[in-house]
Amino acid sequence: MVCPEQKVVLITGCSSGIGLKMAVMLAKDKKKRYHVIATMRDLKQKDKLVEAAGDAHGKTLSLAVLDVCSDESVKQCIDGIKDRHVDILINNAGIGLVGPVESIPIEEMKRVFETNFFGVIRMIKEVMPEMKRRRGGHIIVVSSVMGLQGVAFNDVYSASKFAMEGFCESLAIQLFKFNVTLSMIEPGPVHTEFEVKMIQDMGQKEFPGTDPDTLHSFKDLYLPTAVNIFEGYGQSPEEVARCTKKVIESSRPRFRNLTNSLYSPIVALKYADETGTLSIRTIYHMLYNLGPLLHVCATAMKYLTCGCLRRRTVSPN
Repeated sequence: MVCPEQKVVLITGCSSGIGLKMAVMLAKDKKKRYHVIATMRDLKQKDKLVEAAGDAHGKTLSLAVLDVCSDESVKQCIDGIKDRHVDILINNAGIGLVGPVESIPIEEMKRVFETNFFGVIRMIKEVMPEMKRRRGGHIIVVSSVMGLQGVAFNDVYSASKFAMEGFCESLAIQLFKFNVTLSMIEPGPVHTEFEVKMIQDMGQKEFPGTDPDTLHSFKDLYLPTAVNIFEGYGQSPEEVARCTKKVIESSRPRFRNLTNSLYSPIVALKYADETGTLSIRTIYHMLYNLGPLLHVCATAMKYLTCGCLRRRTVSPN
């Protein structure tokens, strides 16, 4: 049962990673201010979440099936909530896609947009009318620094996040009239075993239709550096969850919330030059001319920082 003073928090994509950490962190809030509805496509994947939640499971945390790619699934989930009342919606479910664009089938690209873009829109459309009616609520979207600055070989993923940034920026203006807040959470690399393994596995894949120069850049320059950047500069899912909790608890939540201060300079390059040339050429030189050096620096940083820099996040307050 949800206590009257508790806020109902619905989170998508809670079987692992950021979503799992968010759900547990809010459910274990010492003041018990939240009742968390943690959702995932398949409840067979619930074990890690249930174990991490401990005593909170069944009290301040409940589970629900939800596939953000299905209109019916989204509606059924929201219909199952008392009075369809959601105080805080956290859109976390998402998928990645890396590789030379000429080798990626259109169907794979559509799948990324179906989850990262249309999946968020489905959720917002389902809970927004009730929030507007009662003139209160908070919608949070887990985006990415790649929704602000494109990165080589992340073309489609970045495009899906750019699309979401534009959608939310437009919607936030309309929601302001109804006292509904919209916030973006924008992490850089988030270090998980799954992410690092996915990048490492890419080195073994075939990429049909890709020219030799591009394939060399991807496999020999991008992938080795990406692994070290994830391990050396990446944040933990818990750090991103902690930043999200601060956004929720802020009296005046910001619209954009970069969680990793190490990536602020990359974003700043884009806004320092209105032509866009500065950021594109800088990242080009980093990959193609400084690739080996960047790889060495990232490797060294991984061993020198001992995680210290990864903990230096930008506070939403």
